[in-house]
Amino acid sequence: MTLYWVLAAIIGAAGQTTRNAMQRNLTQVIGTVGATQVRFLYGLPFSLLFLAIVATLTQHAVPSLNSTMLGFAVAGAVTQILATALMLLAMRERSFAVTTAYTKTEPVQVAIFGVVVLGDTMSAMAAIAIVVATLGVILMAIKPGNSWNADGLRPAAYGIASGAFFAMSAVAYRGGILALEDVPFALRASTMLVTALSIQTVMLLSYMAIFDRQALLGSLKIWRASLLAGFMGAFASQAWFIGFSLTAAANVRTLGLVEMIFAQIITRRVLKEQTAGREWAGMALTLIGVAALLVFG
Repeated sequence: MTLYWVLAAIIGAAGQTTRNAMQRNLTQVIGTVGATQVRFLYGLPFSLLFLAIVATLTQHAVPSLNSTMLGFAVAGAVTQILATALMLLAMRERSFAVTTAYTKTEPVQVAIFGVVVLGDTMSAMAAIAIVVATLGVILMAIKPGNSWNADGLRPAAYGIASGAFFAMSAVAYRGGILALEDVPFALRASTMLVTALSIQTVMLLSYMAIFDRQALLGSLKIWRASLLAGFMGAFASQAWFIGFSLTAAANVRTLGLVEMIFAQIITRRVLKEQTAGREWAGMALTLIGVAALLVFG
């Protein structure tokens, strides 16, 4: 099963990179909250399609939802929304690069939460590999000239807390997937994805209907672009969840750090920006950590 979760994590990282680029463009048109809800509202129909396809291919009925799975689903949905909100708060006060560095402490926190909440096991070498890969991403994200004085404590707290909530959501999703027993792994992943997106869609639509109707109407007006972003979001999440169904969330999220390398490639090839020596070093460190995880994880 190692090959499956490795492929799932890489596909998830590539899909997430594409989705982020699409959401960045949508943000300029319908704002941050409007662009954020696109991944849930427009992703939900595609998640239902994925569920139908997986159920047909596996020739297995969609499993009934139990209380344990639903509890994990709600926890994952809520913490993922909170993580996004905290990340946006950090970005208001610090640069995108510095905020990324804070939030990318997530794999280390995923490993901790996975052990505490789910009882996941991890070798010492795998733990070291996770730390090395995370340090590589931080090295890529931090640029010379960023200040780290006392004024940065609040955004640092926001960013690290964001990473913690992202970590909690990943662990919660894996917990919910594992709670669906005697079901093919892909069907468990698809069921959890539909459940989580349904919860998040209801929550965000309710919020926007009351507090931000303009952004909600704006996302409906540009439904073509929103639909594509929603598809990529659902596609990436489907891959992540398949990974969670096969191995510890820390392994999946650590391998998913290759997303930062994909982003560097896009920056260099599409935006024609040069890659600094520090960024090359960060990529090398990340690849070393990921390679070590695959060997010792």
